Amino acid sequence: MGNRRMIRALLAAGAAVAAAGAFAPAVSAAPVARAACPDAGPGLLRCLTTYSPGAPRTLADGPVGWGADDLASAYRLPAEAGPDTVVGISIAYDAPNLEADLAGYRAQYGLPPCTTENGCFRKVNQQGATAPLPSASFGWALESTLDVSMVSAACPSCRILVVEGNSPGFADLAETEDTAVRLGAKVVSNSYGAREGGAPLAFGSHYQHPGVTTVASSGDAGFTAASYPAVLASTIAVGGTSLARDPDSPRGWAESVWQGSGSGCSAYIAKPKWQQDTHCGKRTVADISAAAEDLAVHYADAGGWLPVSGTSASAPFVAGLIARSGQAGATQPAGLYAKASSFTDVTTGNNDRAGAGKKCGGDYLCVAAPGYDAPTGLGVPNGLTGF
Repeated sequence: MGNRRMIRALLAAGAAVAAAGAFAPAVSAAPVARAACPDAGPGLLRCLTTYSPGAPRTLADGPVGWGADDLASAYRLPAEAGPDTVVGISIAYDAPNLEADLAGYRAQYGLPPCTTENGCFRKVNQQGATAPLPSASFGWALESTLDVSMVSAACPSCRILVVEGNSPGFADLAETEDTAVRLGAKVVSNSYGAREGGAPLAFGSHYQHPGVTTVASSGDAGFTAASYPAVLASTIAVGGTSLARDPDSPRGWAESVWQGSGSGCSAYIAKPKWQQDTHCGKRTVADISAAAEDLAVHYADAGGWLPVSGTSASAPFVAGLIARSGQAGATQPAGLYAKASSFTDVTTGNNDRAGAGKKCGGDYLCVAAPGYDAPTGLGVPNGLTGF
């Protein structure tokens, strides 16, 4: 079965299962989102994207979910195009139609073309060569598509470098990180994670390069053990929010904690000097946040547009904002905390799937509160001032 037929079969099967009642109904009666990537085994990382298993909208129907124009409005992005900073995407497996899907997304939102031909788009294997590329994977390909779309929404002028690992193993993805930096990336986004522990932390040095900003998704399992590589002190850990229009507010938008937004207190990483929260004696995740629910993705292999969710949307979006600010490389976690007032505070919601903050006793580690809280960190971007 070809890649396109396989993906359509997976989506159709998901819709059939949902129709049969195998999923508990969501509040809106829509099918419960499912993880794009399967549970990771020992020594593997997992992509942090979820999608609804029903049939996607056709290309003619147009997008469903928040698009680049919505994000530009919500986060008060400047009209100026910005620099052509290279943003690296560390990912596993190949996404065969990535460039075409990126072209569809950018055309939909009036963003300039980003192609191999014009030098804006580049896709390589973990050694940095254009061939051979790894085998394809539905979940990771959807992840790649989300990543390049969010970077594009945040920084239409940036160049995008996608480095594809042979597998989601710790060593392979660590090599993609090094390769992205070697090929010129000044900020690298990582939309994957694994429970922190001795095995993954042994590769932590690959996520720290002088003059480079490293960004990672905080996780999609809510309040739980801290996620690697987001937990590293060298990494900007990005949580997720649920975005909504609010015409009655001066901003025109409202945000609350996305329930999947990963937060946690590290059992391994020492408390950085720049992090001052008091109920976690070691590194707390996350640092900042952005929209992570119902983002529109152009995915032709599935037949059209899909709404996807996950902190693997918020992390590449933040990576793109850092690149657009002209401060890629200079922006590090400590600098965000020094500019805490530059972010829009998120004060509602929680990421405790056990129920309304009970899992953490109503603490800021899983419940939004004024000032710093773990699910959303310092808050969400307000233009580029925080970078």
